[in-house]
Amino acid sequence: MKIQVVCQSGGMPMNEQSLFGTEKSGARSEDYCCYCYEKGEFKQSDLTLKEMTELCVSYMKEDGMEEDEARDILRVTLPSLKRWRKGVPS
Repeated sequence: MKIQVVCQSGGMPMNEQSLFGTEKSGARSEDYCCYCYEKGEFKQSDLTLKEMTELCVSYMKEDGMEEDEARDILRVTLPSLKRWRKGVPS
């Protein structure tokens, strides 16, 4: 069984090498996608959980999901990700 890796900021599945972000050293980030993280830093470092939710909802709607369903999924999923968990450094 293959374990699916998801971005620990936005929850996007990272099923291709090209989707992984990079660390300062240039190494592949194990936690974050290329849209959220580059060279060891978040691309939008001041983004709030609410703003991330709105951003993700728009992409999920583009993929054909109903807005209410997207919001329900994100309400549960995003706070459990490494970037948004309380007490865990970014």
